[in-house]
Amino acid sequence: MKSSIRLAKGFLLLLSIVVLSACGDVSENAPYESTSHSEEVGNTSSRTVGNNDTLTRTEESQVVYILPMAKTDGDMSVERALANRRSRRNFQDEAITVEQLSQILWAAYGITLPRPDVPNLRGGLRTTPSAGATFPLEIYVVIGNVEGIEPGVYRYISEEHKIVRVVDGDVRAALSDAALGQRSVRDAPATVVHAGVFERITGIYGERGIMYTHIEVGHSAQNVYLQAEALGLGTVAVGAFTDSQVAEILNLPENEEPLYLMPIGYFYHN
Repeated sequence: MKSSIRLAKGFLLLLSIVVLSACGDVSENAPYESTSHSEEVGNTSSRTVGNNDTLTRTEESQVVYILPMAKTDGDMSVERALANRRSRRNFQDEAITVEQLSQILWAAYGITLPRPDVPNLRGGLRTTPSAGATFPLEIYVVIGNVEGIEPGVYRYISEEHKIVRVVDGDVRAALSDAALGQRSVRDAPATVVHAGVFERITGIYGERGIMYTHIEVGHSAQNVYLQAEALGLGTVAVGAFTDSQVAEILNLPENEEPLYLMPIGYFYHN
């Protein structure tokens, strides 16, 4: 009996390693291609708000933006972005573009290689490595001043490179209060929020999966830092906040816990 149990555990471990290896096999020759058409959900009307992003309204007044295609080649090298990377806390009162927002969200958790043939990947391989390809993160963005996008809290849907509004209106002041009054959260035109869904990973790795989730947040956050630098923007990783307040402001589901806030914007040079 014990031999059978050990054999079963060994098979599960081997399966996890195979899936994780597949997650890391990202091809730069297969960049993510986003769509530019509106969603077919109920009776919808749409209007173009950027180069190829579309605003879609459903009968329930849900607001969806299909974001511009993310670029896989830019003007700044990885080495230069690493050398320039700093935590920027003082933001200018200047809007960022929808193209910049699109690039930031893609860097945080975007699809790099679609894999519709593997449902467990939830869209495909991503910019961020994930233990067992479980992808326990959810990415939100709190928007206050982004060109062409109405203020509100939006969930990023990696699979379709779009954002869906979950809370109406500019909540930056409330989010700043929840973050112990930090001005960077109040002043930045947008704040990326990482949330964790631990049940996606603890089912495979047990309580250790919680640690793996926090490690994954670090991977994603560094991507955001480097992408922001490459775009001439700044960010800072914020971990000091009241969890319950942030969850309420963002209207998070009960199984999601806020882990990181990353305000994004043009910054004042010292």
